[in-house]
Amino acid sequence: MNIEELREYCISKKGVTESLPFGPETLVFKVMGKVFLLTDLEGSPLEFNVKCAPEKAIELREQYACIIPGFHMNKKHWNTVILDGSVSIKNIQEWITDSYNLVVSGLAKKEKLQLQEIKNLSKKI
Repeated sequence: MNIEELREYCISKKGVTESLPFGPETLVFKVMGKVFLLTDLEGSPLEFNVKCAPEKAIELREQYACIIPGFHMNKKHWNTVILDGSVSIKNIQEWITDSYNLVVSGLAKKEKLQLQEIKNLSKKI
């Protein structure tokens, strides 16, 4: 997976915005204003941070050498995934989706309703 594929997958999710709040080298994806993925645009190999349930974060780090505690993040809740070719795109997409869903589950009721409206509108189009 390259940066374009990563970006396309992230922005395909409902309610997602992208920005460069930390400067031109760090791309941030948010759902309803809450971060679910950050990536360094200048790093090689490409790597990104995703939110993860604490128990699963540890499990993934033990299972995959390309997953380490989240760089510059709360290491209990964030993992850094290094795209070194050792895992499938399916796994990568699953971890991104898990992060997105975890953030969505923590949204306030009002934000969840707004997100549902966005999803409903996109189904009508």
